[in-house]
Amino acid sequence: MTRVDFYVLPEAEDVGPVLLVCRLCEKAAGAGQKVFVHGGDPALLDDIDGALWSFRDNGFLAHERLDAEGACSPLASVAIGDREPPDSHRDVLINIADEVPRFFSSFERVLEPVFGDSEQRAVARARFGFYRERGYALQTHKL
Repeated sequence: MTRVDFYVLPEAEDVGPVLLVCRLCEKAAGAGQKVFVHGGDPALLDDIDGALWSFRDNGFLAHERLDAEGACSPLASVAIGDREPPDSHRDVLINIADEVPRFFSSFERVLEPVFGDSEQRAVARARFGFYRERGYALQTHKL
């Protein structure tokens, strides 16, 4: 069964969603896992794409945006997109969309970053309830 972890930033935290997602990608990719960052906000996905090139002074994470058909290079550690990823990137899903994607259960792990104001946190609580109602083991990490 898919393992689901919520990573909760304090409301007043300066780290922000982009840096948090980059750190989660780095940790998973460093463990040899293929990561898919799923989101519905194109501007946020663009910010993450750009940050993965430069968030560390001494390197970058090999990553690629999904193309129009939902494909990317299997050599990239991280894939980024708004649709279902290729089979090559099914180890870790980092979900930054408002909804739980229909394909989440095809991943070994789902990471759900929680950040933002009370409205965004309410949306995250709804995702938490979705997983809990379906019997998934949930872990919460307060950062």
